[in-house]
Amino acid sequence: MNTIAGTIDRPLTHDPKKQAPMKPSTSEPAGSAIQDVTTTGANDSRQNRTREMQLIPEALARAHMHDRLQAAEQERRAVGLVTARRMQRRAERASLRARRALAIAVMQ
Repeated sequence: MNTIAGTIDRPLTHDPKKQAPMKPSTSEPAGSAIQDVTTTGANDSRQNRTREMQLIPEALARAHMHDRLQAAEQERRAVGLVTARRMQRRAERASLRARRALAIAVMQ
C-alpha cells in the first residue's frame, strides 16, 4: 500500500470519502473560528462589474462609429438627391430648348 501523503494542492485522491478527515487544531480553542462566509457572489458581481467597466470605452467607440457611419450614409444620400435634382433641371432645360428648336423649325 502507498503511504505517501498528498498535499492540499495535490491530494492523493480527489474522492472526499477516501481522503483523511480533518483533525481539529490544538493551537485554537474549539469553536473559536468565525463562520465561513460565502463571498463568491460578491466577487463574481465585482468581476462582472469591472469587466463591464473595461468594455465601456469599446462600447462607446462602437456606438460612436455606428453614429458616424449613419451620418456619412445620410450625407451620401443627401448629395445623391441634390445631384439627381440638378440633373433633372438640366434635362428639363434641354427638353425645353429642343421643343423651342422644333417649334422654330416647323414655323419656317
